[in-house]
Amino acid sequence: MASTTKVVVPDIGDFDDVPIIEVLVHKGDRVSAEDPLITLESDKATMDVPAPQAGVVKEIKVSVGDKVSEGTDILILEIDGEAARPPGGNGASQQDTPAEMAEPPPQPEEKAPAVRQATAGGTRIEEVRVPDIGDFSDVPVIEVLVKVGDSVKQEDALVTLESDKATMDVPSPFAGTVKELKVSVGDKVSEGAVILTMEASAGATGAESKPAEKKQEKAPEAKAEAPREPAPAPSADVATRPSPTAAISTDSPPPKSAFHATPAVRRFARELGVDLSGVRGTGRKGRILNDDIKRFIKETLARPAGAPGAGMGIAPIPAVDFSKFGEIETRPLPRIKKISGPFLHRAWLNVPHVTHHDETDVTELEEFRKSLKAEGEKKGVRITALAFITKAVATTLAEFPSVNASLTPDGESLVYKKYFHIGIAMDTPNGLVVPVLRDVDKKGIFDLAKEMGEISGRAREGKLKPNEMQGGCISISSLGGIGGTAFTPIVNAPEVAILGVTRARMMPVWNGKEFVPRLMLPLDLSYDHRVIDGAEAARFMAYLCGLLGDLRRLLL
Repeated sequence: MASTTKVVVPDIGDFDDVPIIEVLVHKGDRVSAEDPLITLESDKATMDVPAPQAGVVKEIKVSVGDKVSEGTDILILEIDGEAARPPGGNGASQQDTPAEMAEPPPQPEEKAPAVRQATAGGTRIEEVRVPDIGDFSDVPVIEVLVKVGDSVKQEDALVTLESDKATMDVPSPFAGTVKELKVSVGDKVSEGAVILTMEASAGATGAESKPAEKKQEKAPEAKAEAPREPAPAPSADVATRPSPTAAISTDSPPPKSAFHATPAVRRFARELGVDLSGVRGTGRKGRILNDDIKRFIKETLARPAGAPGAGMGIAPIPAVDFSKFGEIETRPLPRIKKISGPFLHRAWLNVPHVTHHDETDVTELEEFRKSLKAEGEKKGVRITALAFITKAVATTLAEFPSVNASLTPDGESLVYKKYFHIGIAMDTPNGLVVPVLRDVDKKGIFDLAKEMGEISGRAREGKLKPNEMQGGCISISSLGGIGGTAFTPIVNAPEVAILGVTRARMMPVWNGKEFVPRLMLPLDLSYDHRVIDGAEAARFMAYLCGLLGDLRRLLL
């Protein structure tokens, strides 16, 4: 006897009112388990909602343009005969089956989840997926570290990914033998993407793939699908979605609500300051691609200075054939510099920078630091002046809340932060990175020095995780012993200030009676003048210099 069930939106994370951009089925369609039914697009991901079971679509409850949340009815599915049984054990399908089913399906008897297939020898074949990699998608694979037939141990690295902020290895969740590789160098993957299949060793504890199954919005879109007929337009909203042909032929940009792009493309556009409403998409169903953004920028720059749409009307730097003047060599710009360049340019153009230069007497601080050398060696920690500076900056932020704030995008409000996370700019062979030390106010000098040593090691090796470079309140850029007397660091927006530190030097200082040798440390505070005025910056620096000049003030 046929039964019907409601199909609802499954767990889609911390998202509500997510718009439907495509309905992939219509009334009367027969679908198999895991066939996509609708496509949702949040501000972070595009995701398909799959059918929990096989059956026939009896009624569709939503249309393109509707906004849905977890638990929203999508359609009514008629299940009959063998189709009433849950699909061959796919854990995601069972978990995503709505509670409103008129008749609960019988439990599978001798079938295991598709990602865990038992073998006669007591081993099993499992899919290894990309774990949680933060707010990143379409991350390129830059190295595959294993091959078919390799035996790997738990936590052995399988592939290396490189986002715009970090390089990361994906470890093996269990010991076993590689049976099939699903990715290759150059492929782009997201959380939940299958990397390889592996025969788990007897007794090995396999990592469950629930996060990947539950967070289907981060699964890659590269899965091949049979071509479908487009769903009939249930509302006029469908007509506003541009087709690839229309996107190329039309001279007017699509309406702002009509363009569609993946989170990676949106992030790429934000980095370059491109408004996607003016970009024509050439991808499937008018979706905007990275190449579309690059072409848009080239076309904009090619327009004469001052022409409509020519950005700020600044003429591009003309190309020069340097080989006419002598021997040259052209090398690609390092990846980190290529990525950070647009960020720095955007910050420089958007933030009205002012830099306050000062200096402080760190003679006693340096003597105290040297006295801790022996104790630090016993603990395996190298005490640097930067640890003291970082601690003093956190204390100063507590006294000046507006420096520990960020301006909202509309420029109407300030977001005051109640935590004290400080970014430390570090020079690495691949370029400048800014890992963040968290809760600096709650840590001692030895703790900070130890953490700096560990994080700098990972930075040099390119092993920083994405979350280690997020959430800073203020940044410190220290040139240390390299040299210099002053410089103007660029504010790391949305932070509103950055502290520059150059090499301390012994100088004659008048004490009222005579000149005495004192170790003076130059400090440079660049700040966003929309949030911080000159007087407040001067008071901030005076307070900070006072702490560094007399460490006893840190105890007050």
